[in-house]
Amino acid sequence: MSSLPKLRIGQGVDVHAFTTGDHVVLGGVRIPHTHGLLAHSDGDVLIHALCDALLGAAALGDIGHHFPDTDPVYRGADSRKLLRHVMQLLAERAWSVVNADMTLLAQAPRVAGHIPQMLACLAEDMGVSVDQLSIKATTSERLGFVGREEGIVAMAVVMLAASV
Repeated sequence: MSSLPKLRIGQGVDVHAFTTGDHVVLGGVRIPHTHGLLAHSDGDVLIHALCDALLGAAALGDIGHHFPDTDPVYRGADSRKLLRHVMQLLAERAWSVVNADMTLLAQAPRVAGHIPQMLACLAEDMGVSVDQLSIKATTSERLGFVGREEGIVAMAVVMLAASV
């Protein structure tokens, strides 16, 4: 029997197109912008990618399985509540977060100044310390749909460890 800790890695990606609106929600933070994000929930691509990474690492499917966009219960849902539910599922299975690394790809809005608040929101909802989380933001150098400011992409990678 190996004495190595039981570890799992998961990855998540989410994309949302811009639509009419005056803000976006990223990492649980409302950021003023000339557009909103088209989504069934609040469109928080960062939390959606994070949830998919967490669920994937625990072999629990994906966000669409747990929170289907065909269910009216999730219309306009606060993604922070979805993240807290995912964390509850992990706790029930004795998984804890070692770390999470996330990247936002957006030509606009500029989000760097909002990252500390995003980290605080995510750490609170996940029950982890801020130093277990990383958020980076970059543009696509005006290439592709992100560069044309048609939408935003978020990616997340997480490591889980067995809590027992």
